[in-house]
Amino acid sequence: MDIRDHLRTALRSALTDAGISPLPGEIALERPARREHGDWSTNVALAISKSVGRNPREIGRQLVEILSANPPAHVDAIEIAGPGFINFRLADTWLHEVLTDVITAGAEGYAAPDLGHGRTVNVEFVSANPNKPIHAGHGRGACYGDSLARLRERCGWVVTREFYLNDRGVQMQRFAESLAARKRGEEPPEDGYHGDYLVEWAAEMPDDADPFEWGYARALQSHRETLAKVGIVYDNWFSERSLLASGAIEDTLADLRSKDAVFEQDGAIWLRSTDRGDDKDRVLVKSDGDYTYLLPDIAYHRDKFRRAGHLVNVWGADHHGYVARMKAAMSMLGHDADELEVVITQLVDLMRSGEPVKMSGRSGDMISLDEIIDEVGPDAARFTYLIQSVDSRQTFDLDEVKKQAMDNPVFYVQYAHARICSIEAKAAEAGVKRVPISEVDASLLVHERETDLLRSLFELPEIVEIACTDNAPHRVSGWAREQAAALHGFYHDCYVIGEGVSAELTQARLALVEASRIGMSIALDLLGVAAPESM
Repeated sequence: MDIRDHLRTALRSALTDAGISPLPGEIALERPARREHGDWSTNVALAISKSVGRNPREIGRQLVEILSANPPAHVDAIEIAGPGFINFRLADTWLHEVLTDVITAGAEGYAAPDLGHGRTVNVEFVSANPNKPIHAGHGRGACYGDSLARLRERCGWVVTREFYLNDRGVQMQRFAESLAARKRGEEPPEDGYHGDYLVEWAAEMPDDADPFEWGYARALQSHRETLAKVGIVYDNWFSERSLLASGAIEDTLADLRSKDAVFEQDGAIWLRSTDRGDDKDRVLVKSDGDYTYLLPDIAYHRDKFRRAGHLVNVWGADHHGYVARMKAAMSMLGHDADELEVVITQLVDLMRSGEPVKMSGRSGDMISLDEIIDEVGPDAARFTYLIQSVDSRQTFDLDEVKKQAMDNPVFYVQYAHARICSIEAKAAEAGVKRVPISEVDASLLVHERETDLLRSLFELPEIVEIACTDNAPHRVSGWAREQAAALHGFYHDCYVIGEGVSAELTQARLALVEASRIGMSIALDLLGVAAPESM
């Protein structure tokens, strides 16, 4: 049983003994901001004081007396603080149980809450137009989307990673015209694409090739290769043109008509999106008969709902206003709008030598994700993109990210894992074999550095759960940095093998090292970052 559940059970029993009725539905337990205030604290006395008509400190004092008369396991002391908070001070024995839990469950079973229960989820991310290389700005959404998929998989979901190919429309035609111009040795049209990549691709293109189809295939190849460099492999590359060929767009429009979700005005067909919370109605078919971007997207999401019960879209900052209309359309088609989650990623500002680096979609000064990966490495790129919440604008300093120094977060974390492995390697060289956890005397682990590691490991399951439910991989990267700090401290202050270290303590610390390796490998895998054995 989780120590918090253990304490909640004791508190409920004490509330009953105190004659409190009705009992609260939830009992909150939090870590005090300062360690000297104890290990866990509850505000239950304050939370129920109004409903039971009693002073919260009086309730707290009574609960402390009841609990102190028969303390729960692992509890050394129970104190009342402030207006009625109850603080618990625990013996290290509760942390020793964490050690057993981690070793027993291993990397596959620890911190793997079954939240999805086998439900299907489609995670769509990047979805860049297939007419140019993926640029550095796409890197954030790419690494974020893949980490979301990893979190969902760990938490019991069946995940499909999907890339939506906007392979029709004016932008694709301009791309083909620009590629053909480069092939002829001419400048692209003014409203075309002018990136240097077109010169390279035009040189590769056979003389008799169709610029549209060949260029489309070449761009798609570029996307696959770039994303593979950072460990991202998609299950499905969905073509917008396939919607046209299948008749899905016409079918979707017919469905909307049958539900009275559209109307005609000024020769155009409009979605009644204001009926479902949008700020205005949206055009689906223009007066000249051409589709807007919205109608194919609605058809696409309708198709996705037929393939998965839950959808997660990772969109760029310029799509913020698109969310309400898409949710409205899905609701009109009979889907639960809450089953469509949309995460908006904010922009990335690249810096080099203290100066901003420009990123452009069509001009020749575009910075590709390939360039970022080649300069800083895939692990540093992924970790940096995932180090903060995507709802805030990010500064990506290339000079700082590629430093091999302890003030570089990814180096700091990976070096901690390498140190773990070096301890295990030294033990093997000395002929010391780790014994089964059932034979380990965990009570020997009382050093502050040891208990810090165990506290951090205890928090990992909750961190993973929050990161999954809140779509927040940065919570995992934050945990990894804190765990790395604890590991570096342990490495410096707690010898595992050597003079003055008993065989029993060596075995206890080897178990702690293995548990730390398990925890760190889980976190790094969720971030898509390698866990090196040496650096």
